[in-house]
Amino acid sequence: MYDFDTPHDRSRSGSMKWDKYAGRDILPLWVADMDFAAAPPIVAALQAHLAMADLGYGHAPQQLAATVADFIAATHGWQIDPDWIVWLPGLVCGLNLACRAFGTQGVTTLTPVYPPFLSAPGLAAQQLTTVDMLDAPTGWQIDWAGLQAALTTQRLLLLCNPHNPVGRAYTAEELQRLATLAEEQDLLVCSDEIHADLLLDQERRHLPFAAQGDAAARRTVTLMAPSKTFNIPGLGCAFAIASNPQLRRRLQQAAAGIVPHPNSLAWPAALAAYRDCREWRLQLLEYLRGNRDLLQAAIARLAPLRMHAIEATYLAWIDCRSLGLAEPQRHFEAHGLGLSDGSDFGAPGFVRLNFACPRSRLQLALQRLEQAVAALSPAP
Repeated sequence: MYDFDTPHDRSRSGSMKWDKYAGRDILPLWVADMDFAAAPPIVAALQAHLAMADLGYGHAPQQLAATVADFIAATHGWQIDPDWIVWLPGLVCGLNLACRAFGTQGVTTLTPVYPPFLSAPGLAAQQLTTVDMLDAPTGWQIDWAGLQAALTTQRLLLLCNPHNPVGRAYTAEELQRLATLAEEQDLLVCSDEIHADLLLDQERRHLPFAAQGDAAARRTVTLMAPSKTFNIPGLGCAFAIASNPQLRRRLQQAAAGIVPHPNSLAWPAALAAYRDCREWRLQLLEYLRGNRDLLQAAIARLAPLRMHAIEATYLAWIDCRSLGLAEPQRHFEAHGLGLSDGSDFGAPGFVRLNFACPRSRLQLALQRLEQAVAALSPAP
């Protein structure tokens, strides 16, 4: 059994997440990395590499691409050719490359969404159109009419699957409908699937967009990484998957001379993650489910806060609009909770809470959340 309960001290490691509130009694539950110790096989692989005292230029181990393909087949039922993989130093880099390579006729995405989706088109001097998702009683849904209207002039869709921050894992019906729309509108799709390995509903499996048929595969670049699943975002390793050789070439041309390869420590860590940490991942998911359930029960008792069921990721998207606050993130910060501001995701009035932490820390966070809400109630 792996230990996710024992608090892991990150306050002296140079952690961006923890240093933001250094010296203040504020729990950092914002940026999407986990407060768990790195998996033992990854630590061992890094120690073995460092023992060689070689930090020169590296390249992907010969077996890494095949190991990744095997992991994806076993975990998601998607068969890919290792030759379809293009290595990147980060997933955000992949989003920006996609906008440069494929976004010349405009980019569309669904909001609220992970902030680099909103910044990448502008950095590539491309037009961005956003389509708000529908806050339906059953959960966040795609506004199909709004999306179809937006796509009459745009040619690149940035898809987040599973969706960060709302925690949706799209169904086969939704993805098939998107695939049909992409075919009708002659769209290219860049699908960010970095949270693919973190589905929390036990009866469900991640469904890659590119696996929705040959037509979908031909027009899709899928972005994945070991960083979220195995908690190694600081090592800078990600990859694009494109079965269409023309899309691969265009992506590589956009990267040429600008984008470096992953660093020499990223390679052994990625290999150990996909080869040796599958049981660690399963135990992590079980622990995250327990945290998710605890959080959802707490929010259900904390009217006027509201939150839909979290199907995937370790991120909770909390609706604070009924609190009547112009900046709810600042209010919670004043009560000892460092959360992500919904405005950064295109949705003021919301906050995002990262619950990938030891349960004792989450319980303390929920106490502070309750106190912050109570502080807004008039005295009896």
